[in-house]
Amino acid sequence: MSVAAERIERLHDLARAAATEGEQERARYYVRLARRVAERNRLSLPRTFRRFTCDACDAYLRPGRNARVRLQDGHVVITCDCGEQARYPYED
Repeated sequence: MSVAAERIERLHDLARAAATEGEQERARYYVRLARRVAERNRLSLPRTFRRFTCDACDAYLRPGRNARVRLQDGHVVITCDCGEQARYPYED
């Protein structure tokens, strides 16, 4: 694992902890920083990181707090408080 990948994992943990404590701006900062590190090092973000962040406002999503999760016709729809929706397929 490269230094950049380790840094992205650490930033993911920090964003999760900040969102849990209710510090949304700090969590956004960590998400933006992790995306910048991945972009500069030409790495893709881990799936768990992509699924729990909003592409529009960089919020760390916590279902029930700042995100709504619904199941519709073979896919999961996650709606952020900003109104952005993300759809991910699933199989029964």
